[in-house]
Amino acid sequence: MKPYKVIPVLVFTILFIFACDTKPNQITKTADYDKYLHLASNESLDFANKEIAFWQAKYDAAPNQKTYLGVIAAKYATLFEYTGNIKNLYKTEDLLTQSNQASQYSKVSTLRSLGRNYIAQHRFKEALALANKALAIGEGRKETQKLLFDVHMELGDFAEAETNLNAIKDMKDYDYLIRLAKWNDHKGDLKTAITFMEKARDIAEKEDNKTLKIWSYSNLGDFYGHAGMIQESYDSYLKTLAIDPNYSYALKGIAWIVFSHERNTTEAKRIVEAIEVTHNTPDFFLLKSQIAQFEGNKKEADANEKAYFNMLNANNYGAMYNKYNTLIYADEKANTSKAVEIAKIEVDHRPTPDSYDLLAWSYLNNGQPKKALEIAQKHVVGKSFEPKVQYHLAMIYKANKEIQKVAPIKQDLLASLYELGPNFEKKVNQL
Repeated sequence: MKPYKVIPVLVFTILFIFACDTKPNQITKTADYDKYLHLASNESLDFANKEIAFWQAKYDAAPNQKTYLGVIAAKYATLFEYTGNIKNLYKTEDLLTQSNQASQYSKVSTLRSLGRNYIAQHRFKEALALANKALAIGEGRKETQKLLFDVHMELGDFAEAETNLNAIKDMKDYDYLIRLAKWNDHKGDLKTAITFMEKARDIAEKEDNKTLKIWSYSNLGDFYGHAGMIQESYDSYLKTLAIDPNYSYALKGIAWIVFSHERNTTEAKRIVEAIEVTHNTPDFFLLKSQIAQFEGNKKEADANEKAYFNMLNANNYGAMYNKYNTLIYADEKANTSKAVEIAKIEVDHRPTPDSYDLLAWSYLNNGQPKKALEIAQKHVVGKSFEPKVQYHLAMIYKANKEIQKVAPIKQDLLASLYELGPNFEKKVNQL
C-alpha cells in the first residue's frame, strides 16, 4: 500500500473512535442548565410576597373590601406553584372561600378560582359543583365552559368534556387550542395533540405573553418526550427556563431526560436535589427512589420511599398522592389489599380509565386476575393509551393466559421505554 492511501484509513479510524466516544444518546449539556440549579433569588416569589404584604395591609385597614381577598389568594397560589408548600394551596382555598361567602357565591370569577383550587387538590366533584353554579349564573359562560371541560376530563365524563370543548371552539383562541391538544392526547392521537399545542405556542409567541409561553414550552416539552422527540423536548424545557429561570417543572423534565434517555443517574440526582432546595414535594423522593432502583441500590431506594411517606404523614395532601400510593402498595405483597382499598377511593373520586386501571392492577397483584381482567375489559381497554396502563393491561392478559393480546402491546411499550423509565426495560422484555 502506498503511503498516501494510508491517510483516509487513518482518518476513518480516528473518526470512528471519536464517534464511539461521543455517546450518541447524549442530548443534554450541563452548561445549558447549570445556571438554573442554584439561583440566589426568585423574582416571581419575591413579588408575590410583597403583593401579599401590600394587599393584606390594605385589607386589614378596610376589612369590608372583600375583593382584596381574591387578589391575596392569587398570590398564595403563586407561592404554591413555586415552592410546592401545600399550606399555600390551603391558604388560597381559605381566602377564596371567604371571598365567595362574602358575595354569597354569586361571582363567577371567584367561583371558578375556587374550582381550580379544588382541582389542584383533586377534589373534582366539589370543583364540578362550583363550575355548574357559575354556569347557572350565566356570566362569562365561555370561561366557565373551559373549567367544565377541565373538570369533566378529570372525572372521566368525556362526552360532557367534548360538549364543552365544542362550545368554546375557536381556532384562534389559545385556551381552546391547549384543550384541543389535551383532547387529542386523551384519544391517543399524540401527533395531532402536538400540532395543536404548537399552534397555541405560536399564539403565545405572537402576543409575547410570558405566562402563556412558559405554559406552552413546558407542556410541549412533555408532549415531545412522549413522542420520543427527546431533542425537541430538551429544547422546549430550556426555552421555558430562559423565560423563567425558577420554573422547576422544566428542570424536572431535564432530570428525566438525563435519567431515562441518557441513563446518567449521578447527574439526574444532582438536578433533583438542587430542585428540592426550593421546591420540595413528595414526588421527588419517588423519583430518587426510581433512580436508586436502577442503580441497584435497594437501601437508598427504600430510604427515599420511606422519606416520601414521612412527608405525606407530616402534611395533609388529601387525595393528591392516591395514585402513587396505590402503585407502591400494589407492588408490595403485604400491602396489596391496601392498594385495592385506595384504588376504590380513587375510582369514587375520579372514575377515569386510569383510576380503573389502578383498581384492576391492584386486584391482579392481590391474586385476583379474573377480577382484574373484568374491570380492565369494561373500563380500560381502548379508553386509555398511557404506557403504564398498557403495561398493566399486558400483565393482566398474561395472567389470564390471553397471550395473543400481549405481543402487540409489548411492541408499543418497547417504543415507550423513555416515558416508562429505565426500570421498565427488563419488565417489558419479559412480557
